[in-house]
Order: sequence, then structure tokens, then C-alpha cells
Amino acid sequence: MQDTIAALASGRPPSAIAVIRLSGPQAFSALAALVGGKLPPARRLSLRRLRCPAHGDLLDEALVAVFPGPRTASGEDLAELHLHGGPAVVSGVLAALLALPGVRLAEPGEFTRRAFANGRLDLAQVEGLADLVVAETASQREQALALSGGALSRLAESWRGRCIDILAEAEAALDFAEDEADVADRLNEAARTELLALVAELRALLVDSARAARIRNGLTIAVSGPPNVGKSSIVNVLAMIDAAIVTPIAGTTRDPIEVPLNLGGVAATLIDTAGLRETDDPIEAEGIRRARARAAMADLVLHVSDMPDAPLPELGWLILNKQDVHNAPAPIGHFAISASTGAGIAELRANLTQWARDNTRPGEPALLAHARHRAAFAEAAEALQEAADHGDPLLRTESLRLAARAFGRIAGRVDVEDVLDRIFSRFCIGK
Repeated sequence: MQDTIAALASGRPPSAIAVIRLSGPQAFSALAALVGGKLPPARRLSLRRLRCPAHGDLLDEALVAVFPGPRTASGEDLAELHLHGGPAVVSGVLAALLALPGVRLAEPGEFTRRAFANGRLDLAQVEGLADLVVAETASQREQALALSGGALSRLAESWRGRCIDILAEAEAALDFAEDEADVADRLNEAARTELLALVAELRALLVDSARAARIRNGLTIAVSGPPNVGKSSIVNVLAMIDAAIVTPIAGTTRDPIEVPLNLGGVAATLIDTAGLRETDDPIEAEGIRRARARAAMADLVLHVSDMPDAPLPELGWLILNKQDVHNAPAPIGHFAISASTGAGIAELRANLTQWARDNTRPGEPALLAHARHRAAFAEAAEALQEAADHGDPLLRTESLRLAARAFGRIAGRVDVEDVLDRIFSRFCIGK
């Protein structure tokens, strides 16, 4: 018999309410041991006194509920205890539960892993749920909800179904190949047309995958320029926290400093980099090398200068800082600010927000955010292109089978054992 697992499913105490969840064959008997035998009606919260089965000590007065499987989050019998959120209450109730036979503490992600094993969630939905747990912005939340709600799974299953339909027609063409060549030719041409349409749809989704990844992982904005032009001050004022050390000493910033930023619901990371100059200090030189590397990989570079006649960068935006000193206008499309007085900061932040929205288009579907999904869809597109190009019906059917298999990996139908541990390890205990 499988163990029953228990864990705190809410945040770390102290808190107003703490939720402990049990899942497995002993979930109801374990709860009955704490409430004195009488369980509430299914799917209804009821007030009960919880006592330690071993000593009879009162642990808490809590709301409890039972959810008979398989129509539960885990696909098993599930029980929940809504406790007062004090550390002593939570630890006491957990200790009493874990002392019961057949009950143990859940491992990270084990509740969700059981949901997958019991068919309540497919693998893409599990990945969406993991993303939802760590989502920090509105766009990340929307993307994670779409994935956890099965949007990508339904799309992959739809394309897999079309592959199987074409595969059936290809096998029918084999039956007509010798006796009725004209019928076989018509079937092959119809299959080729459908395959090319599928390839075009897949490639359009793959092209858009970069946007999906930017939503999930966040945009990166590097702040670059010579020493002492105010890069760290700009980072602090945009992030509205003192994340970077500001001093008049050149070379203060060595390693890149990353600060999270929410730009109108789009996640971004602001990167303060070492001042760019010639130096004999090997530590500062390494910081400058890293600064140039981060700028090269960033989605946007803010080139900061305090010189009114600073040259325009080939890529990115020029930020003329210290407007309180020289009061020089910025070229069109670039910005003049003062990090010390705040002048121009609101305009810069507004333009950054618009840039972020233009690059992610929040509200539009963006599903291929995971490398695993992109790889499976790319493999399917390649197999379908090969199927369209094949003149030999036998080779075409084999390519179609490979494409259908690639689509099946999205939901976890095939070839996913190697990714399961990695995915579920991202979850906390209690999820």
C-alpha cells in the first residue's frame, strides 16, 4: 500500500491560518484519529477539536475537510486541516500526524507528482503550475495559468491528432499503391498539402517562442558606461531601492548587480555593471570584461554618460545623466535625466514600460516558454517537413510517427522519465 503523505501547504508560520494537507489511503483515518473518529461530510469544512492520539492533549480547534478520490487535486483521498498559524500549533499537529502508521512527510512536489501519476495533470500542466508558484508579474501569471490550464497540451494533442489522421491516409495510400495508382497519387498530394500547412503553423509558433521565454524569464536591461557617470544611482532610482553602492570612487562596482524590476506587469532584471575604462587592476579588468559580456547578451542597453556631446550608441538608448549640472537636451529617442533630483526618471520609466510591453505583448498567447517544449515542437516540425518531402510512402509514414511521438512528449505520453525528477524538484514541500 502506498504511503500517505502530509505537509504544510501554506506559507511558513507564524500566519493567520496554516493549511496542512494529507493525501493517500490513510488520509481519512489519520484525520479521524485527531478529531476523535467523526469525519465531516465530504467536501465541506467543519469545525473540530484536534487532539494528539497518543496523549489526548488538545492541539487546536480547526476547520477540517475530506475529499474522496479520485476527483481531487492529487487523484487520491485528500484531507485538509485549516489551523491557527502559530509555529507551535503547526509543529504539534504535524508531529501527531507523522506519528501515525503509514503517514510520512511529503517530499518536494510529491502532491503534484501524484496528480500526474494519477492522470489529474499532464506534464505540461505540471510545468505551468510550477511557473505559477514562482510568478512575480501579471504577464508571468497569465502565461502560467494558460499552461497549467492545458492550453499547450490541447494544442499539441490537436496537432498530434492531425498527424495520426494523415498517417492513416498515408497507410491507405500504400494499399492503393499498386492497383490504383491515381488514387494513391491524390491521397499523397492531399497529405503533402496538409503537412506543409502544419509545418507553417509550427514554425510560426517556434518563431514566437522567444517572446514566450522573455515573459517567463524576464527581460534584461544592462546599464553601461564609464565610471562615475551615475549608473548605480540610476539603477537605485529605477528600482526604488538602494541595491547598488554609490560612491565618488571610480571602480566601486566590480561584479554585475542584478535588481528585479516590474515594468507594467512585465518582469525585467536591471543589471548594474562595472564602469568601462582602461585599467591595470586585474580585479576591475575582470569586472569590465563581465560588464561587456552582460551588455552583449542584454535585451536592452542603457548607455549612461554625463557628457552633453556623448556619441549616440549603435544599439540601445543613450541616457544623459546629471541634467541638474549641464541641462543639455537628449537626442530624439534618447533621454536626459538627473538621478539625484529625479528629473526625467518618470519619462524614462514610462518608456521602459512601453518597450517591455512591445517586446512581450502581454495578453497574447505565448506558450512555448520552456526549452523542453521548444525542442519537441522543433523536432515535430522537422519530421513533418521530411514527411512532406518524402516521395516514398513508407518513409513518410515513419516521419509522421516521429512527429506524433514528439507531440506526445509535451503532455508526458512518452519519453519523459528523464525530466520528471528535474521538474518536480522545483516545487516546495506541500505542493
